[in-house]
Amino acid sequence: MKTLNNLLKPIRIKSMELKNRVVMPPMGTSLAGPDAMVSDANIAYIKRRAHGGAGLIITEIVAVHPSGHVSPSALGGWDDKFIPGLSKLAETVHDQGGKIAMQLHHCGRESYIKLKNKQAIAPSAIPSFLYGFLGAPREMTLEEIEEIIEAFGKTALRAQIAGFDAVELHGAHGYLLMQFLSAHSNQRTDKYGGDFRGRARFMVECLRAVRKSVGNDFPVSIRISGEECVKNGYTISDMQKIVPDLIAAGADVINVSFGTHGNPEVNNDTPNASAPIEYAPGFKSHLARKIKDVSTVPVISVGRYTDPFFMDEVIARGDADMIAVGRQHLADPDFLKNAIEGHPECTFECLACNQGCIEGLTIDLKSIRCAINPQTGQELIYPEGPAKTSRKVWVIGAGPAGLTAASEAARLGHKVTLFERDKHTGGNVLYAAKAPHKEIYAKYIKTLTDKCKRQGVEIKLNTNVTEEMLEKGKPEAVILAIGADKTACPAEGIGSSVVCDAWQILNGEVKGRDHVVVIGGGLVGMETADYLRDKGVKYITIVEMLTKPPVLPQAAHGQMLYRRLQA
Repeated sequence: MKTLNNLLKPIRIKSMELKNRVVMPPMGTSLAGPDAMVSDANIAYIKRRAHGGAGLIITEIVAVHPSGHVSPSALGGWDDKFIPGLSKLAETVHDQGGKIAMQLHHCGRESYIKLKNKQAIAPSAIPSFLYGFLGAPREMTLEEIEEIIEAFGKTALRAQIAGFDAVELHGAHGYLLMQFLSAHSNQRTDKYGGDFRGRARFMVECLRAVRKSVGNDFPVSIRISGEECVKNGYTISDMQKIVPDLIAAGADVINVSFGTHGNPEVNNDTPNASAPIEYAPGFKSHLARKIKDVSTVPVISVGRYTDPFFMDEVIARGDADMIAVGRQHLADPDFLKNAIEGHPECTFECLACNQGCIEGLTIDLKSIRCAINPQTGQELIYPEGPAKTSRKVWVIGAGPAGLTAASEAARLGHKVTLFERDKHTGGNVLYAAKAPHKEIYAKYIKTLTDKCKRQGVEIKLNTNVTEEMLEKGKPEAVILAIGADKTACPAEGIGSSVVCDAWQILNGEVKGRDHVVVIGGGLVGMETADYLRDKGVKYITIVEMLTKPPVLPQAAHGQMLYRRLQA
């Protein structure tokens, strides 16, 4: 029988009592104002997340030192001038009934801007995998190491002064603390290098500095990658050995993540910490369990969690004490509230597409967004509603954009009619849902369609809107959401009977034969090839005009897709 009893059970950590076991982990937003200050956008974003009811909200990364400030739009905490803005963040979460922790961070070599300006520092002068084309970082001196350790302590104290309930040190995902921990980035021969315990010294000393600054009763968490997930990287067994050292140094919570963005020699099971759609929710819960086996403090598990009832199971079986839910908070912050109130079917489940979050932040260098939640990162521009005047609104096209526009218009109190020329809603997303691992896309369309119906949107299928209909119906506003046209290939013979488009394959109209050539190595072409491969087609050739497949920059999924098709 499904239950939420374990997930909703309060837990006390030193001076902080959490009303439930759900944690929103740190996620970058790039919403900070000038000079790394907390902005109104930061406040609105975190308010909407906290409104969902998680027991603990952990902020995005907050730089403890100017040398570790990953980008101009990331938050700073290295100076007292940041305290007033940070206080507003804390107050906002408290007003929503939650608790808030600040994540203390130093990027080390993982910063495009720092490397470009020749300011990046690291344990050793070893180039970053992501940004190595900009050159190598400078090896930190012992004096600089001491300065950064002290900076962690000072910033933790500022968090305490600002009214935060806890702090967390970011020791995962290839940033500075993990750069010291990894033999791939730390080849020092002094006391901060050598064996695993020597490489862990920097992390331990940062914890000690934080504990000394905030006192014994203030909660301190450490986020770790339970395993490095790279060839010849550290393992969960290595990490188990230093957990007692972390606890002795001041850790009250161990937040167990996985992987690194900083090394290309990855294992096949985990390309990086972005957890693409190929992996099931909770696929790394065993790492938290391994840490829990040697820990005397609460342990947090993370990894594509979306369903509160499944989170409850993970806690019930003893894998973790708390569950960190990241991208689901972007897709639908009300997922927990919906489950508690008895209508989990209303929740928009995260697609793990990484398009608006991880890719948008790290590749496109934009502020946080979500592919299925247009309000994410743009909370300030969305009116609470209702509109002053209710209007008659027609939306033409019932793909995801049309459905979303219709839902938003209905939320604001307008009378909405949605027209679709096809026999179903969803547009091209329903074709995307046919590709392996992407069945959840069809669920997304159903959830969105059902929401429109609950809101009173009139949906008319098999209907082409004509000029006569517009003249007769007299809508006060018309929203066109008819989608994009297909791109035709100009190759000779493209009209041959043996040529079809991807949609004809994905909807079952055309069956793949033993030998198939796919023109175009973008997402549509590659996923169609993956679909054919899954259906048993033996010989598939993909032709692409670029020198590298366009899917490769896509966070994890594109890499996995490319690797899968090469196998």
